[in-house]
Parts: sequence; C-alpha cells; structure tokens
Amino acid sequence: MYIPKLYREEDREKIIEFLKLNNFPALVSRDGEKLIATHLTVEIIEGEEGALTILGHMSRANPQWKSFGEQEVLLIFQGAHTYISPRWYNHVNVPTWNYTMVHVYGRVRAVEGEELHSLLSQLVGRHEAGTSYRLEDLPEEFVQKEMKGVFGFALDVTRIDAGYKLSQNRDDEDHENIVHKLEQRGDENSLKVAEEMRANRRRLS
Repeated sequence: MYIPKLYREEDREKIIEFLKLNNFPALVSRDGEKLIATHLTVEIIEGEEGALTILGHMSRANPQWKSFGEQEVLLIFQGAHTYISPRWYNHVNVPTWNYTMVHVYGRVRAVEGEELHSLLSQLVGRHEAGTSYRLEDLPEEFVQKEMKGVFGFALDVTRIDAGYKLSQNRDDEDHENIVHKLEQRGDENSLKVAEEMRANRRRLS
C-alpha cells in the first residue's frame, strides 16, 4: 500500500488495537489466474517476541482456501473514513478523503481438530458475551458436522502497512475547523475520524 511518510503509522500497540476493533477484513489471494477475496471475521493473537498470528475460517464451499499454498496473502482492515471538503480550509484547495487503513501480509496454514474447535469457541464466546449461548453446550455430533464444512486457518504475519490519513499536513486552524465540520456532519464515520484526528494531534504535539 502506498503511504506517504507523514501518514504512516508505526505504533505497534495502536495498530494491533486497530486490528482487534476492525476485525472483519478482506482476505485477498491469487488462484493462479486472478485475484480473489473473501470478507470474514478474525481473531488477533499476540505471541512471543513480537509474533502476530491472525486466526479465521471460511466455508469449504468457498474455493479460495485451495489457493493459499505458499503464497503471501493480504488482509485489508478498514477503519473510519470520510470526505473532506475544500470549503473547510483557510485557502484554496481540492477535495480529499481522510481514513484509517491497515494492510497485513502473511502466509496461511490450515487449522484443524481441537485448534479449530478452540477458535470457533472463542469467536462464539466473544460475540455471545452476556448470553447463555456456548459452542460447548451444543450437541457434539452437530458441532463436528458443522466443523467439517469449515476451513480454519492461521495467518502468520510477515509485514504490516498502516496508513492513517488524518489531516496531519494541515495547520492548527484548518485542522480544528475540519474536526468541527466533521462533528457537525454527525454521521458515524465523520465522528470517528474527528475523534482520531484529535487523538493523533495530541499524540504528535
């Protein structure tokens, strides 16, 4: 991903938190002839000495899993993004777009048996927190049957590109006005980008 130096995010802790909060990425690979992609939910696992593993699963009816092999694949995690009007500057300029985006690269290995069961249990537990629904409470025969239709995977991360374009190149007056206009607009993406802009400005000041 092309990221101008000013917009490149290097804070590993911040990036990992971003991955956990935006955990429905697009998984992109090549099947030998064309690019293919699947959107799916994932779990982020931090290991020893900075190792990072991303766990997920897809239907075995989806042929993408057959493409993985030894190739490096791409996970695209997208955060808040929104249009920035040139009317919000104190000088003549052009429209642009603010966004938070992380590309994660790695190689995929299959997850099976107890490891797959543990992954699915973890996913259910997180999304059903506060309810009585548990994978362990379902009939074992049913669970095993459903698992046969799933390809579980672990992606061992090889590199990460994180781009946070948050008007870092604007002076204080323009920056504050952009934040104000986004807060006035009031939609979810605009409010989140405004929040990220304020936090990033504080961190860099």
